[in-house]
Parts: sequence; C-alpha cells; structure tokens
Amino acid sequence: MSPDPIPDKPVAPTPLDHAPAPAGPTTTQKLLAEALGTFVLVFGSIGAALFASDFGVGANGSSLGIGFVGVAFAFGLTVVAGAYAWGPISGGHFNPAVTLGLAAAGRFAWKDSVGYIVAQVIGGAVGTSLIVLIGLFGPGSWLADAQAGGFASNGYGDGDGFGSPGGFGLGAAIVAEILFTGIFVLVILGATHATRGTKFAGLVIGLTLTLIHLASIPIDNTSVNPARSIATAIYGGAEPLLQLWVFLVFPIVGALLAGFLHRALFSTKGIDL
Repeated sequence: MSPDPIPDKPVAPTPLDHAPAPAGPTTTQKLLAEALGTFVLVFGSIGAALFASDFGVGANGSSLGIGFVGVAFAFGLTVVAGAYAWGPISGGHFNPAVTLGLAAAGRFAWKDSVGYIVAQVIGGAVGTSLIVLIGLFGPGSWLADAQAGGFASNGYGDGDGFGSPGGFGLGAAIVAEILFTGIFVLVILGATHATRGTKFAGLVIGLTLTLIHLASIPIDNTSVNPARSIATAIYGGAEPLLQLWVFLVFPIVGALLAGFLHRALFSTKGIDL
C-alpha cells in the first residue's frame, strides 16, 4: 500500500485577500455627473437650435442652417456624449422624467430621485445661462430676438413669435409628451438591462432621442425632458413660463406609465427578467 498522502500545507492569506472591494462613486460624484450631463445636453442642443438652425443663406442661395434635422441630431449626439462620459458614474439619466421612470420600474431608488432632479435642473439652467452669456456679445439684437422668439422653449398653439412650430394645440402637446416620453423610457429600460442590454446602449438611446425629435419638433418643439424645458423657459419670457406646466407634468406622466408598464410586463415577483 502506498503511504497516505501528505495533506496540503495551508497557504497563508496575502494582504490582497482582505483588501476591501473598490468603492463606487460617491453621491456627490453622481450628482455632479448628472449636472454635467444635463449641461452638455442643453448647452449643445439648445445652442444648435438658437445659433445654427436658421443661420441664413449662402452666396448661391442655399441654406446655411441645420434646420429641424440638425437640431434633432444635436439632441441625440449630446445624449450619446453624456452617456459614455458620465453614464458609468451616475447611470446617465440627465432628465427628471427618466429618473422617475426608472424608479417606477424598480431600477432606481425613489429616495435618490430628488437629488438627481435638482442636479439636472441646475445643469440645464447653467447650459442656457452660458448661451445667454455668448448672446450678450452677439451681433445686433441677436439675444433680444432669441428671447422674443421664446428661446427655443417648448410651446403649443399660435403665439406671437412663440408656440407650436406647426400650430398644434394643447391636446396635441399633451398626447405627444406622454407617448414620446413613454417610448423613450421603455427603450432606455430595454437597452440598459443588466442581462439583455447592450454595450451600445448610449448610442441606441441617443438615436431614439433623435428619432423622437424628428417626429415631434413640429408639434411642440419636443420636451420629453422637464430639465430642458425649464432651462429654456427661464429665458423665454412670460408665455413660455405660463405654458411650462405642460412640459413638466406630461413627460413625467409618460415616464411613470412606461416604468410601471415595463415592471408589469417584464418582471416576475419583483425580479426584472
């Protein structure tokens, strides 16, 4: 018979075995990421709408502006940039409606929503404030004209230089904001799912936002984001502020409906499928 095997000598643990797991981002870092991402979204997209959408005509009579299509892509591109730059830190909401929609779906803590929303509103307001700062040094009455036209604010109806670009009324704005925000949140929930999502989620979400703007800019200048609406209304004058409630309430309604719908359709006993 062969001798009994010698038991393995126990290996002394190394210091690395007891090293704490790397800490995640702090709350302050997450809020800063949300503010920065919303700032980029508003500054880039509203800047495109105000500075470049209707730039004029060239020597050959062709338009030099980017028009609705260019503005729609500006919104999508800024979301892509923010998602990849700061999404890994905060989740890349950059939108109060998205934050509340994710909470309704069980993918974000309700208790953290207020801080995120405050950071997003501040980031958006800084974005339009810097556009105003640039406009102060603009040609002629550029800033006064931009503000007289509503400063790219969301609106409905036929106002005096402000309202729906296509003349659509309040009902159209309500339905559009609920539906398009709901679609946006459903796409976000699907693209960012822990097991079924994609590493290209930021691109998918940005292109979806582009599509939404292509379809709905003529209706009400497209909100689907209360922080964006607040940021422009504060410089757009009395009428945008009076109509602002529509673009606070109904994007949130659409997002909450989408969050609860996602949870009902794709969750079993509280587990997200």
